[in-house]
Amino acid sequence: MTMKKDKIFEEIKKALPRARTGVPLKNFTTFKIGGPAKYFFRARNKNDLIKAIKAADKLKLPVFILGGGSNLLVSDKGFKGLVIKIQAASYKIQGNKVYAEAGADLTELVYATANAGLSGLEWSAGIPGITIGGAIYGHAQAFGAKMSDIVESAEAINLKTLEIKTFSKKQCQFSLKNSIFKKNKNLVIISALLEFKRKNPSQLKQQIKENISYREARHPICFPSAGSMFVNPEVIIKNRNLLMKFPELAEYNKKGVIPAGYLIVKCGLAGKKIGKAKISEKHGNFIVNLGGANPVRKSSGFSNGVSAKDVLALVNLAKKRVKKTFNIDLELEVQLMGFK
Repeated sequence: MTMKKDKIFEEIKKALPRARTGVPLKNFTTFKIGGPAKYFFRARNKNDLIKAIKAADKLKLPVFILGGGSNLLVSDKGFKGLVIKIQAASYKIQGNKVYAEAGADLTELVYATANAGLSGLEWSAGIPGITIGGAIYGHAQAFGAKMSDIVESAEAINLKTLEIKTFSKKQCQFSLKNSIFKKNKNLVIISALLEFKRKNPSQLKQQIKENISYREARHPICFPSAGSMFVNPEVIIKNRNLLMKFPELAEYNKKGVIPAGYLIVKCGLAGKKIGKAKISEKHGNFIVNLGGANPVRKSSGFSNGVSAKDVLALVNLAKKRVKKTFNIDLELEVQLMGFK
């Protein structure tokens, strides 16, 4: 078996000279959790991506496309196939439109567009590890704004056919924290064309500052996490006993959306720990890694015992408690990688 795997890597190296093996994936996620990628390749441009996909197809290897590493939980065992890290990250501002490759960093772009007097990304300020591709894939949103507000079109490649197609906003099939790219795992976003509105740069910068301050005050940014673990349920609570016991539900009913973090906290799970994973007291929809590097201080090194299994145990506990208390099925927002 070892010999066979070595031969596979030799074949990969012929097609992808920069490919590596045994790369720790925890170093490429905001959660700082996860085992190694059997094979790992950084795609610097569209041609790199196509070559890598062709190589994996020829060798019948499973493929995982890795963006900024947010909203992702990697198995302790890692990934047995080829992980393609998207590093095509250029963008170009033309008038009120921006062409951006999938790997473009949203944090960098929000400042670049604000400086150019372009409004549409202020809501994303302060979100760590998110790329244009990832934001479109998961239809990222906050503060009443969402990624689809500015997407004019997205270009994607089909992993099976290698066909490259441009999807209009309508064809992207955006819904709550979802898109056609999330539904169809064979579609990999390459780039996007975004359309912005004109606004005073100083106003945009002030809004960015306020959004970052809001996240710093309410999100557990001092510990590694994957961001929000669950999608906020779009439900209306009609149970009178629940409405009497939890009066806040009446206000959420008016909006038609209940924060997942609220439900988890009301189930008494704030601060609950399993191993070195903990449901944050600061925000109930965040599970934090107590044993990883601090993303704020940028410290290096990782403690032993940081386990994806511990995170999943908390996920399952939260789902079970919320179902029992509110009769609501929580939907996982974070993507799982390397799990059977």
